[in-house]
Amino acid sequence: MTPRSLVRLAFLLLLIGAPAQAGPQVPPWGLNLSYIDTSIPPGEDFYAYANGAWLKTAVIPADRSSAGSWLELILRNDERLRGLLAEASAAKEPDAEVRKLRDLYDAYLDTTQIEASGLAPARRDLDRIAALRTAEDVARTIGDPSLPMDGPFAVGIDVDDKNPDAYIVRLEQSGIGLPDRDYYLKEDKALESTREAYRSYLRQMLELADAKDAARRADAIYAIEREIATASWPAADRRDADKTYNPVPFSELTELAPGYPWKAHFEAAGISTRSAKGDRVVVVTEKSAFPKLAQVFKATPVAVWRDYLTVQYLHSFADILPKRIDDANFAMYGTVLQGRTQQTDRETRAARLVDRRMGEALGKLYVEKYFPADSKAKVQVLVRNLLRACREDLEASQWMTAETRQKALEKLEKFTVKVGYPDRWRDYTDLRIDRSNLVASIRSANAFDWERRRKRLDDKVDRTEWHISPPTVNAYYEESANEIVFPAGILQPPFFDPEADDAVNYGGIGCTIGHEISHGFDDQGSKYDGDGVLRMWWTAADRKGFEERTAALAKQYDEYEPLPGLHVNGQLTLGENIGDVAGVHLARKAYVLSLGGKEAPVLDGYTGVQRFYLAYAQFWRTKQTDGFLRQRVLSNPHSPPSYRVNGVVRNDDEWYAAFSQVKPGDRYYLPSERRIRLW
Repeated sequence: MTPRSLVRLAFLLLLIGAPAQAGPQVPPWGLNLSYIDTSIPPGEDFYAYANGAWLKTAVIPADRSSAGSWLELILRNDERLRGLLAEASAAKEPDAEVRKLRDLYDAYLDTTQIEASGLAPARRDLDRIAALRTAEDVARTIGDPSLPMDGPFAVGIDVDDKNPDAYIVRLEQSGIGLPDRDYYLKEDKALESTREAYRSYLRQMLELADAKDAARRADAIYAIEREIATASWPAADRRDADKTYNPVPFSELTELAPGYPWKAHFEAAGISTRSAKGDRVVVVTEKSAFPKLAQVFKATPVAVWRDYLTVQYLHSFADILPKRIDDANFAMYGTVLQGRTQQTDRETRAARLVDRRMGEALGKLYVEKYFPADSKAKVQVLVRNLLRACREDLEASQWMTAETRQKALEKLEKFTVKVGYPDRWRDYTDLRIDRSNLVASIRSANAFDWERRRKRLDDKVDRTEWHISPPTVNAYYEESANEIVFPAGILQPPFFDPEADDAVNYGGIGCTIGHEISHGFDDQGSKYDGDGVLRMWWTAADRKGFEERTAALAKQYDEYEPLPGLHVNGQLTLGENIGDVAGVHLARKAYVLSLGGKEAPVLDGYTGVQRFYLAYAQFWRTKQTDGFLRQRVLSNPHSPPSYRVNGVVRNDDEWYAAFSQVKPGDRYYLPSERRIRLW
């Protein structure tokens, strides 16, 4: 029931914060020269050249899967959120909204109450699952918006790609507990070990629910998940906007996938199968997988679904249930999958929970204290310069015909830019938070968020809505709205510092802005016009030329091997790689434009353009566990950080000019004719 936009975030998608590393002071202009390792030639590994000294000494804390610049900013924001919530907890006469923030935060921290209550707060739900008798019962439970249940299908409400002024019901494949289908199907020793650990986890969770013969029952759960994985589409195919837009009237849905009780699921979710226009039309994403997934559902005994949903329930509610359940869940999802050996502190987890559930209420407090008006104004100047750079590139493009170029420029002119926080805050009046019952509060929050979406299903799209909260360290481009969004959380040092050198700001947040602008013209975003309509506005010849360029870029990334035998999937990561390559180019050009024809000063021996590229490389400074890296490569549309640097600069003519010591024979040197130039 999560809107598609939430899985399109530009950069994070799995990153978890890490404490800042102690080290030398950053110069006043913002670049950390102590991280540079001049013993590494820039052409051999520019990422290591910019970050090598730090990489040699950086330590990943036990409670994290990675460390680095992104993670330091996340942790700083976590500290800020904890402080704001502590202030809310201490407030003597809080208003109704602040009281809900306080009660949710305090209830999560009250582990004494959680342990004393045991499974009592969850008993009604677990008993309901245990009482399921029919396939319709199972579908109703999966469809209950208050329960974070999973099954072979996920039902959400999203903007209609062909009519961006309207919402539509969107159906997607779902149902596996491991990060991606490859975890079940790929032959790999590390994954075989993960699979065995997961089977043990399933058994352990059933035992925690007092199930008898848990090993046999766990094997049955794993077997249906593997069948679901086998029937599911690969992650790269799921990115294709054309392939995944398949409008189907509800009556035909039951013919496409007849083995699933769709009516029962929709009734539980409160979605009418009829609209004002008649039979409700829904969008089916992985259409060819649906009959197979429905067959898996129908062939699986209800008793197995009961066990499956029991584990799903305990997994989803693990951190608000007794410690034995939370620890077992962390051992699988934190340690086995991500290489973490220690839980993040409870206060930080509490702050993140509140941000997920009441992000705009917490965001109001955040921006009031940490995002001054002058910061917003300066970011808006950067955005204008990036848009200007993009406009100039499109106007000068040699391979586009005039027809396609004009439509591209029209799309750029229609970009909506959102910076910092929403113009209109979300109303949490109907959200019920019970300080004495955290499970009930989270169920209420689940239902509240779903009802907010459901009741507007047949209304006009709300273009003021944000899909992430103001404190979030991230950004995104939304195709159907043709908008780029930069929350206050990412507009903080070291990514953006109003007092820093312009070259560093353009190399940091400027590249983020360029990345998001470029998503409007990546392999999928380019399929949407300036009004957010999914339609082909290119000439056939121009589209062919564009796809030849992007195919060559995908092939480059296919060659990268972050772990032995594990290659980057160039097609899965193509959209993000396009965003990186084009975004850095735009940000560098915008930086030069910002100089107004003047020469940038040389600071500590580095020119302005050199500082720009070094800032970009330090922006991606990261150290991660092998488990986390493997999970990212197999399931995430973003390339690992080192390739977000080396894979980008090697295609950039100006990088070669800035670092003239890069020469043929260097590992990442590319001859001019092999460099990918998108515009």
